[in-house]
Amino acid sequence: MAPQPGRRAVVRVPVATLWTAPEAVRPIDCPALAGSPDVAAWIAGMDRDQLVGDCVLTQLLLGEPVRVTETRPDGWVRVVALGQPAAKLGADGYPGWLRAAHLADPADADPSSPEPTDVDPAGPALSGPASAGPAPVGTGPAGPGSTSPGPTGFGPTGPGPAGSGSAADAPLTVDVAHTALRAEPDGDAALTGVVLGTRLTPAGPPVDGRRPVRVPGRADPLWAAEDDLVPLPAERPEAEKVLAVAERLRDLVYVWGGMSTDGIDCSGLVHLAWRRYGITLPRDADDQAAATSRVPLDAERPGDLYFFARPGRRIHHVGIVSAEPRGGRRRMLHACYLTRRVVEEELPAERTATLVGAYRV
Repeated sequence: MAPQPGRRAVVRVPVATLWTAPEAVRPIDCPALAGSPDVAAWIAGMDRDQLVGDCVLTQLLLGEPVRVTETRPDGWVRVVALGQPAAKLGADGYPGWLRAAHLADPADADPSSPEPTDVDPAGPALSGPASAGPAPVGTGPAGPGSTSPGPTGFGPTGPGPAGSGSAADAPLTVDVAHTALRAEPDGDAALTGVVLGTRLTPAGPPVDGRRPVRVPGRADPLWAAEDDLVPLPAERPEAEKVLAVAERLRDLVYVWGGMSTDGIDCSGLVHLAWRRYGITLPRDADDQAAATSRVPLDAERPGDLYFFARPGRRIHHVGIVSAEPRGGRRRMLHACYLTRRVVEEELPAERTATLVGAYRV
């Protein structure tokens, strides 16, 4: 069924790119626009400047829900990405443009599921109030900011508190950089490039080390290597565990708006690392600051967040605290715009000069 305005849809490809406008795409973007997008080839084909083109807003992973708001006859649809909160842009998610070919009807992922109703897509907050006291605002990839709701969790059958539902139906999360889904347990790969943090719903018991999972747009389950999957946690993780996930992405290429293990930006790294553990943070750095709680400098711990803004300007960058501070010296893991890589480093003087503060999820 073609996407229809006012209805939900889900992503049917491993990684779908959300664009500012159909007219903003460049010739270099063709691999990301194909019916079966090759995001790795797209990123590999870009030069240093093309990696930070502001035509990309964010990326959505296989199975992520959207609400369709507009369709065009040329195969483009305007959507709201319901799993990526962006309070400054719209209360229920991140708006932008996708290729219609990258979407499927929600029933194609789970034929037994009814059509979703328009409820809060993020579910209830897991961490109490949205923030402790006034929080800074700023800009991520998409413009001026405002405050955001606190971090949220997803339940096994969609939005809701993490850990609800039966264990047999509890969702699984991809825990490797990339995995492939097969048509049969011992068959050829039917869907490659499924990335870390992708949530999959089991469709039966494992066979010979592979687990059948439901995939949007496919009538029959595909098979994932059981060793590549972990259950979605029922409890909130320690921040150091989230840091450990992010550390696995060290040296990954920086891509403006990227949010996959093919390429990522600063707030995408934070969002994806927490997503691996079932916690949904806002997509952009300024909204992430507004959704977390400030802690005094020198009281930060590994896994906390540093936010940065130039004097008199809005927040433009976020990094993950990677070590306890020592004598005023601080370290972080971050997707660095300057080096175009995910790096772990001591904050240089020019970075320290823009440090807004430390925050805790």
